[in-house]
Amino acid sequence: MSVWSCRHFGVPAGAGTLRASAGVIFHHSWTEAGVVAVPAVNGGQLLHLPVAMCVLNDSYREAKRLGIALDNVAVEADGSFDNEWHSTGIQYSVTLHSCASAEALVRLGAVVDQVAEIPRAIRAGAHVARRA
Repeated sequence: MSVWSCRHFGVPAGAGTLRASAGVIFHHSWTEAGVVAVPAVNGGQLLHLPVAMCVLNDSYREAKRLGIALDNVAVEADGSFDNEWHSTGIQYSVTLHSCASAEALVRLGAVVDQVAEIPRAIRAGAHVARRA
């Protein structure tokens, strides 16, 4: 087993009180202070960061659409690679601070998982080629 198959390349993004104390600040239409993402320092983290940011953004968007008040959101996306540097998959976890019911938050999570554009695009696969 290669050392790379054991390494993970997680990257967190947070808003509100779940923001990291240091990192890259992204202006964000759903939060006044923006989102803080821990800097991505390698290609694996750069692949995972858009998943975390998209799920965070869509959590706010879909919560508003569903009438769920969200105070703070944090998402960590992580994954690893096999010996050939093929992704073995990307997983994400979400932390929500809200006074909504547990059932409403479970429903929100299911909706976000269905509609979040970046995870959907990655799940569908995409051909990547160098331009001539």
